[in-house]
Amino acid sequence: MDTLRKDTVITIMRALSELMQENKQYLIELDSVMGDGDLGLTMERAFGAGYAEIANDADTDIGKLLMKAGLAMARVAPSTMGTLVATGFMRGGKALAGKGEISAADLTAFFQAFVGGIMERGKAKPGEKTIIDSMHPAAEALAAAGDIDIRTAMEKALEAAEVGLEASKEMVARHGRVAYYGEQSKGKQDPGATVGVLIFRGFCSIWN
Repeated sequence: MDTLRKDTVITIMRALSELMQENKQYLIELDSVMGDGDLGLTMERAFGAGYAEIANDADTDIGKLLMKAGLAMARVAPSTMGTLVATGFMRGGKALAGKGEISAADLTAFFQAFVGGIMERGKAKPGEKTIIDSMHPAAEALAAAGDIDIRTAMEKALEAAEVGLEASKEMVARHGRVAYYGEQSKGKQDPGATVGVLIFRGFCSIWN
């Protein structure tokens, strides 16, 4: 599979929606340690709306579809993480505007724009124990993979995201409610970075 077409992108969105449903309780438990405890509900709502928005859309422009998914997420999940993920899809979709099929290079552009959008919107950078700490290394791995098949590139990205999640456990939180805990956040798994891994896992699930 050297390119992804519209139908596959919609299948990925469905997989992401199902993955967030399956992990709802897990995310709630992670977020309850030092956060609001509602992350699982927010992500289930956001990704469910994103998939529903484009499931039967006749548009063949993949970039527009992903932007529409992001807008739907923003409407139903106006929380911090809901807004960040929605921004990621809107910025990433914008990078793919006009494309009826996408290559590994296009996915690299999508995720670089996705991560850039989150960093700008959340005023966060790598090393601050956020979703960026799994998604940024994954986007970098995609860029480093170069001109290879999409499956191999995305599997490398997922591996990098998982390594990033592990590394983030030893970071000190700088954003959100968990930042109030300062050094106490060290050693804890970050819910946002976990969502980042789930996003790459959802993309890779189409090859399982």
